[in-house]
Amino acid sequence: MLGTTRRKRLSVAVAGALAAVALAATAVVLGPDAEATTTSFRRGPDPTAASIRAAVGPFAVTRTRVAAEAVTGFGGGDIYAPTDTGAGTFGAVAMVPGFTARRAGLAWLASRIATQGFVVFNIDTVRTTDSPAARGRQLLAALDFLTRDSAVRDRIDPSRLAVMGHSMGGGGTLQAALDRPDLQAAIPMAPFDVKRDFTGVTVPTMIIGAEDDRIAPVRLHAVRFFADLPPATDRGYLEMADAGHSAPRTPEPAIAAMSIAWLKRFVDDDTRFDQFLCPGPVAEAGISEYETNCPHRG
Repeated sequence: MLGTTRRKRLSVAVAGALAAVALAATAVVLGPDAEATTTSFRRGPDPTAASIRAAVGPFAVTRTRVAAEAVTGFGGGDIYAPTDTGAGTFGAVAMVPGFTARRAGLAWLASRIATQGFVVFNIDTVRTTDSPAARGRQLLAALDFLTRDSAVRDRIDPSRLAVMGHSMGGGGTLQAALDRPDLQAAIPMAPFDVKRDFTGVTVPTMIIGAEDDRIAPVRLHAVRFFADLPPATDRGYLEMADAGHSAPRTPEPAIAAMSIAWLKRFVDDDTRFDQFLCPGPVAEAGISEYETNCPHRG
């Protein structure tokens, strides 16, 4: 499907190790273990394969609800933000659900990413039936609110922003990357979009697909979108084995780990995470495909 680096039905040798990882759908306050380093925007201790799969990272976080009535351009949401600012400001991520869905389905991922050292805004859409293009605009409106008007704006570096989304929200993620090329990263999950042309995307993009997706079959959506991405764009494709369209709505260490590694590498310019992206998960349970051109941005 994806050329010479295709990984099909990879080893399940580490299945037991992954199953042993405790999962959590909400953030838990823990003592932070984070300090600034001399290069890039590194936040937190040196990563390990276990640390990026952990249900809770090294940063304590708070969750703040933002009512739909208090904002314009999107449907409100929950902001997860690290409480410790001693290391400096953080990158920020806006996240949007799919068709007819609400933000609760992605809360597990929003809180988990935040505890790794990001401000994450898990939003609802204005209407649950909004198109991918509308969802893309709402992601950008949420980022603008975060950096200009939110109570945590002083904790955010407005030059280090990213977008994520599931299903039509994944299509919206690609649309947002087209519309705002100065974003630092994009992660569409099981993306759906009838536009199907993202040849203009220059934002570093990791697409996460589901092998048994019947709503947005990977050959018609995720794989095709990955093929659209220009060779000069940092890009990756991860496909979850035996997984359906709703896979990102259930706590899954592999999805979290790849998302965290991608955000750390491109939002924080943290090369410590290259080890998880290149060559990537070549022998990991639950992954049927993986391809990347390997991060090359200096």
